[in-house]
Amino acid sequence: MTTRVPASDEPKGIIGRAYEDGRPVIFKFVSELPSETIRTRLPWLTVISWEYDGSDNEGMPESEEVDAMKRLEEAIDSSEKETALRHAFSRTGNELKELAYYIEDRDQFMAAFNDTLAAHPVYPIEIEFYNDPDWLELRRLLEDFSQANAALCS
Repeated sequence: MTTRVPASDEPKGIIGRAYEDGRPVIFKFVSELPSETIRTRLPWLTVISWEYDGSDNEGMPESEEVDAMKRLEEAIDSSEKETALRHAFSRTGNELKELAYYIEDRDQFMAAFNDTLAAHPVYPIEIEFYNDPDWLELRRLLEDFSQANAALCS
């Protein structure tokens, strides 16, 4: 795994690369946990998965799919006004795009999600919810990249 250190004027975030089955996977996430108040309010990890054929591109999506994935992510991020959510991480590679958010309420999220995407084309996605009140999934990701970064600096 490798990481990129943000410039001083950028938000504290990480863009990192790992490998699965010999293929690159790019991760994007904020490098620290939010306050305990926010974590307590948002106990549901919501993972939006988009499988694609990346066989001709080292497991990465083609540019048309990348554009559609960006539109999806921007729409979800814009729905933050209608539902309580916090971006946890995104990953792209090995023929899978995942957008992960911590949310407060599944029904409220789905209503806002459907309203926000009503004018969009139908995306080939699946949505799964996991009860993760301790934010263990994000903690694992932060630990994995922290260990990788420490190994690179040694």
